[in-house]
Amino acid sequence: MAGEHIESSPMPQIMPKQETHNKETIVELYNALAQGNTDTVAGLLATDLEWWFHGPSHCQYMMKVLTGESPVIEFRFEPRSVTAIDDRVIAEGWEGAQAYWVHVWTLKDGLITQFREYFNTWLTVRDLKPVGWAHRSPTLWQSQPRDLYKRSLPGLILGI
Repeated sequence: MAGEHIESSPMPQIMPKQETHNKETIVELYNALAQGNTDTVAGLLATDLEWWFHGPSHCQYMMKVLTGESPVIEFRFEPRSVTAIDDRVIAEGWEGAQAYWVHVWTLKDGLITQFREYFNTWLTVRDLKPVGWAHRSPTLWQSQPRDLYKRSLPGLILGI
């Protein structure tokens, strides 16, 4: 799997222990998927996993794998970057000019409880929590597809 290919975003400070654990859990998930280890994958997912998808309907590869609808992995998800932010982990990957994806995983007590998949969609993650009397929306994460200059992607903002 792409364990050695995964880039980490530069961090200005040390990542809290829970964020480190969440990131390790998601890396373990992608490694298990690459090895076809369905028992490990199932053990990382909550039984009531909430799922949301944005992109062309024929590109719902990950959900087909997670639900067992597709016994064969039609698309190999090899994250190029994995970033932990609070209780979420964002994984990003691209395969040439036709496939760019972002996965946003939410974890609670070591289990994946929510999965948001964005396929061929530019994503910006912003902090929407008010700080004191002022309300700020700093960008926490932004898509970085390598071939963006060649095409246009629809954009979404995810507030956390």
